[in-house]
Order: sequence, then C-alpha cells, then structure tokens
Amino acid sequence: MKLALRLGLFAATMLPTISSFGGARHFTYLYEAPTAAPGSFELESWVTWQRGSNPVRFDQVDFRHELEVGITDRFQASIYLADWLYENDPFRSGFAYSDSAIELIYNLSNPVLDPVGLSLYEEISVGRQHFELESKLIAQKNFGRLILDYNATLEAEWEGQSLEEHNGEFQQALGASYEISPRISVGIELLHEFVFPEWRDQEKIRNLFVGPNVAVRHRNWFVTVTALAQATDTPDEADFQVRTIFGIGL
Repeated sequence: MKLALRLGLFAATMLPTISSFGGARHFTYLYEAPTAAPGSFELESWVTWQRGSNPVRFDQVDFRHELEVGITDRFQASIYLADWLYENDPFRSGFAYSDSAIELIYNLSNPVLDPVGLSLYEEISVGRQHFELESKLIAQKNFGRLILDYNATLEAEWEGQSLEEHNGEFQQALGASYEISPRISVGIELLHEFVFPEWRDQEKIRNLFVGPNVAVRHRNWFVTVTALAQATDTPDEADFQVRTIFGIGL
C-alpha cells in the first residue's frame, strides 16, 4: 500500500510536466521520443530560412506542410504534402517543388518513466529526379521541467535523371529545453553534420551549427523558433539559419 501510494503521488506530481506541453515541439531541428496520442490529428507548417556568403551570397527558404496522425499509443505517421523552396543567388532565383514524403515513428520507451526514452524514425521522400531515405534514432530524458534530447540521423540520397548521383550524410543533434512556465520553454540546439559526396569522405566536410530556441503554446496550437549560426567555415553552407514550426491540433 505504501509503495502504491508513493507511485500515485509521483505520477500526480509528474502529470503537469508531461501534459503541460503535450503535442507541442520543444525543438525544430530535433525530434522528441513521445508519439502523438492515438486518433489525434495535427497540422504543422515549417519555414526554414538560410543565408550564406561563402563564396557567394545566397538565400534559400524551405517550406514543409505536415499532417500528423496518432495511430497507436506508440506509433504515429505523417504525410508531408509538398516540400517546396525559394532560392535566390547570382545564378538563379525563384520557387521550385522539392518532394513529398511519408514519416513513421515508433516509440520504444518513455522519457519520464524509463531510464531513457527511445524512438525509431524513418522518412521516405520522393520528388522529381530525387529519392531519399532518412533513418533516425531519437533519445530523450526528462528531468522535471528540463528536457534533454539527442538524435542520430543517417540520410541516403539519390538524384539525377536516372538517380545516378548518390550522396550520404550523418548528423548528430543535441538539444536542451527548460519549461519556464506551462506555456513557454527556452533552450539550445546543436547540429553536427558529416557530409559524404558519392559516399566518400575525401573532402572531410564537417558542419557545426548551434543556437537558441523558444517554444510557445496556447490551447491547441504552438510555435517553436530556432536560430542557428555556423561555427565552422564550410563553403556553400549557410552562415545562419532560422526555422519556425507552427502546429495546430485538429
């Protein structure tokens, strides 16, 4: 009886922490381990602006529109209806369709109740002369209002008229977020990229981005914004990038 009472009190104290930002995203460059509730629907719109100047100045704005569906207690699926972009540099300027995608996430453990929350992620995207697979391991741990998150991602991309160009990329992302109130959280994100053109590593391309984020939630909607600056000096990469995700539960 004493053990049951203690577990009940523990669950009661943790419930506000679990539900205070339920459905919202604390990060924009990282995914979190918990999946959507079964039967739930959410629309998310992404906008990512990148600006670079090495060796020439360029601007690129990427747009994503996602419909997220909770299937079971541990499984969710998403459809990216159309990914498109606007780019502006000395060689071209205008809008272009990129691809459409499906996303599957399966949750293995809970970041509050278990030693670490784990989820497996797979995304398949198809576009004009483009095919990409993205696999991700998501690890998260909650310490009260503090959320620590880690993503390891492997991307395989095929491009060209006959998909003859093939490239790879490995990413590690770290994030920390603190809920200063039930509606607001602030944190930091770090993105480390290893780029492998033609699946080779002769060029030793390494990119490191780091910066703050803020998330705001009210009722059934949320907005999360992250600003990252490049800590390396890699040519043809953005000097900084800003991503905003707006989500609304249906």
